[in-house]
Amino acid sequence: MASAALIRNLRRRELSFPLLSHLRTLPEITKTSWTSSHPSSRWASFARPFSSKPAGNDVIGIDLGTTNSCVAVMEGKNPKVIENSEGARTTPSVVAFNQKGELLVGTPAKRQAVTNPTNTVFGTKRLIGRRYDDPQTQKEMKMVPYKIVKAPNGDAWVEVNGQQYSPSQIGAFILTKMKETAESYLGKSVSKAVITVPAYFNDAQRQATKDAGRIAGLDVQRIINEPTAAALSYGMNNKEGLIAVFDLGGGTFDVSILEISNGVFEVKATNGDTFLGGEDFDNSLLEFLVSEFKRTEGIDLSKDRLALQRLREAAEKAKIELSSTSQTEINLPFITADASGAKHLNITLTRSKFESLVNSLIERTRSPCKSCLKDAGYSSRNIWKIPSKGVNPDEAVALGAAIQGGILRGDVKELLLLDVTPLSLELRHLKAISSCFFSFRCFLPPRTIRTQVGVRVLQGEREMASDNKLLGEFELVGIPPAPRGMPQIEVTFDIDANGIVTVSAKDKATGKEQQITIRPPAAFLRMMIEKDETLIDIRNSADTTIYSIEKSLSEYRDKIPAEVASEIESAVAELRQAIAGDEMIGSKQSLTLLTRQFRR
Repeated sequence: MASAALIRNLRRRELSFPLLSHLRTLPEITKTSWTSSHPSSRWASFARPFSSKPAGNDVIGIDLGTTNSCVAVMEGKNPKVIENSEGARTTPSVVAFNQKGELLVGTPAKRQAVTNPTNTVFGTKRLIGRRYDDPQTQKEMKMVPYKIVKAPNGDAWVEVNGQQYSPSQIGAFILTKMKETAESYLGKSVSKAVITVPAYFNDAQRQATKDAGRIAGLDVQRIINEPTAAALSYGMNNKEGLIAVFDLGGGTFDVSILEISNGVFEVKATNGDTFLGGEDFDNSLLEFLVSEFKRTEGIDLSKDRLALQRLREAAEKAKIELSSTSQTEINLPFITADASGAKHLNITLTRSKFESLVNSLIERTRSPCKSCLKDAGYSSRNIWKIPSKGVNPDEAVALGAAIQGGILRGDVKELLLLDVTPLSLELRHLKAISSCFFSFRCFLPPRTIRTQVGVRVLQGEREMASDNKLLGEFELVGIPPAPRGMPQIEVTFDIDANGIVTVSAKDKATGKEQQITIRPPAAFLRMMIEKDETLIDIRNSADTTIYSIEKSLSEYRDKIPAEVASEIESAVAELRQAIAGDEMIGSKQSLTLLTRQFRR
């Protein structure tokens, strides 16, 4: 506990880390997950905040990945990855709604993606905190079979079965599965979590991830960087030295330089690309397969969503196989058909051909690595050992997050974690030039003061203000009239341990002060959370009512008139259908109607 308290007193962020060679899977072979075919039980996980299990004080660590997710918890002094209900240690970050409106999460969702491509969403972590008009969003729209739509606030959302969901809501479905997995293992309810994010996530993306946790009913104790978390799991057993973390995940790329010494984990620098990962490797191979089929058969498969999903799965499988073989066969019978009959795809892919297809993606990792070394003040000669194979890249991040949870609980007292903010914070003057306010190498959480007038808060590394991301702006009213340039405004930037920015402005002459926390528009989040909580309440009541009525109906059917029993069964069916959707009014009305009929 002293360690965690010391970190807070220093106003520096406690965090966690991975090891040098952490090529943390391109979308990899996924394992099984959870679902329920019962329309009432599919919402059981959302009811967990109201669980009857005894409340626990455990802080679980969750790696919310683009391709796979993982959950871990501290057992004594050691972190442990928790297996899901299917016995797998990782869960595919895939969410789907089938034709019955049932929610599927993990392997069941991925398994039916070929036959239900438009209602199966994956890789939504790449959309978290992004605007619909973002060029990266527009690029992603061309590569996925599901719909990406523009939300009322301008963010990128997805549309499934006619319903629109924010990336935070999709993330919440996955986090709920992780929460359920932990509760099943621990035998008690869990409400606290440490969630990891890519090191190069900006403020809006970190907030959106925290929002996903709130929607899932979790009190997010800390948002920490993935490389930091993985390095923590690597260096927990008294390992020391300078390490580099090369974290090429399913959708994002991070590289960090860290120094481990006497239990102190200090991040020297970090860099990355939030739109580079295994999904892009799959897409490169997918585009090649589409072009080859068009060349040989004269048919363009790019508009066939069903064929594209089959090609995507085949591309991922081939990529994995080429890690251990020099060539592989891609065979997809009946991929499409024309007037002459069915068409089949049969291509032999060599490792050298695949490497040529993805070479440009590999080259994109070079610049962040060089920049990270430069920012840390080191050269490649300082990091010379071969990549370590001592840590499972699928699990290292979740293990580090669990260790961070142990620090917050006071179970781990020997570690001090220091991370940095990945992007600079800047003030925009009346001119269009940005003035760097916090260097991206500033320790978290920092606090500093500067006198300025008329500022907008920006995040990024570009010199021109218009090229950086606007986080927010503020005005301090009631300043006494004075010539331009004369008022002195004390501007305070405060970054908390989650990397969330708070800005306050104070007029030194009058003492008037205003404070804002920079975050994405919260109205939509509040609306979503309130709606979800109300739906959970209604569904819990509906489940209880249905169970009681069906039990009573089974016991006393011979004493109930046939027409009354038929009416009750119809009302039960109507209620089941109502709670399978997202309409609160319909669900509540059906519940009221059923209750009245049963009492009558």
